[in-house]
Amino acid sequence: MSKSRSGSTHPDRRSVVLAGSALLGMAALPRGAIAQGSSLAPAAEFLAASRKFLATLEPDKRRAASFDFNGREWRGWNYFGATGFIKPGLRLEQMNATQKDAAWDVVATLMSKDGTEKTRMIMLLQDIMVEGGQGVGQRSSQRFSFSFFGTPAETGTWGFRIEGHHLTQSFTVRDNQIVSVTPSSFSAIPNRVTYGGHKGLVALKDEEAMARRLLSDLSPRLQQQARVSDHTPSNIFSYAGQERANTKKDGLAAAQFSSAQRDLIWQLVEVFSVDYLSPQLGAAQKARVRIGDREAVHFAWYGANIPEKAFGYRVIGDNFVVEMFSVDPEAQHLHTIYHDLGNVLGRTG
Repeated sequence: MSKSRSGSTHPDRRSVVLAGSALLGMAALPRGAIAQGSSLAPAAEFLAASRKFLATLEPDKRRAASFDFNGREWRGWNYFGATGFIKPGLRLEQMNATQKDAAWDVVATLMSKDGTEKTRMIMLLQDIMVEGGQGVGQRSSQRFSFSFFGTPAETGTWGFRIEGHHLTQSFTVRDNQIVSVTPSSFSAIPNRVTYGGHKGLVALKDEEAMARRLLSDLSPRLQQQARVSDHTPSNIFSYAGQERANTKKDGLAAAQFSSAQRDLIWQLVEVFSVDYLSPQLGAAQKARVRIGDREAVHFAWYGANIPEKAFGYRVIGDNFVVEMFSVDPEAQHLHTIYHDLGNVLGRTG
């Protein structure tokens, strides 16, 4: 564990990774959360693409891509670099061209075009870091794992995950219905590319800009209410095993926002929960995050609101939590997480 600059204790990346194998947090569901069995979308197309991908794999590769549902690997999701950038599963660098195409076909059944492009961009940042001389021999856009948990089938429960440094996306199916799309994280380093062929790229532009704009738009009195701390934590709160343990509604309630500010906070929430998903899944998640007391959704800010300086924020509703924190003083190293609290990893407990 480490202490933030404010002196409070928060998990550092190493302790977060070690905690990733812990059992899922057993806190009671927040008011308004929806039971795990709620269907978000039919899984037939996803199932067909998954079977097609698995059929392309040699036995050893299929074994590498296969785990028990709800086992240690499923519960121990993480997108940090402390594990040597190697995540459980079959990595793109281990696949041939046909297998890679089939793997991306699976993604296309779950994500929008923008979501797929965002996934590839987070992967690309690994190559950009190598171009800048960081992590040579360790980092690669191909060092991202595709994994199945349980057996893809019309009946029963199974899951799928894409994971690597700064990326984790989990999807759960029950009886041929997609029931969960979280944990979800698109994180970044560098967030603003300042060198090489991709100079000018900003990875998480909307996630940062919308939140800074929302805070700036508040009156000084309301800004003070929204600011939980003048310092930023060392990492996200809602890591593996703690997905539901940090849902206290700190900060400023949406009831005190203007109409335009309420619109902006929902746009921000949808960047995390809707925009990256396929149209049908996105529509279902848009409806889910708006269930509950909308005026009781809270916006909590950490640190100053100065461009290219450390900051963080959380948006907490009855059914979801969104977090974004900079791990460094320049806000180049950003960690995010989105949890659908009623369907974390396809579980209610």
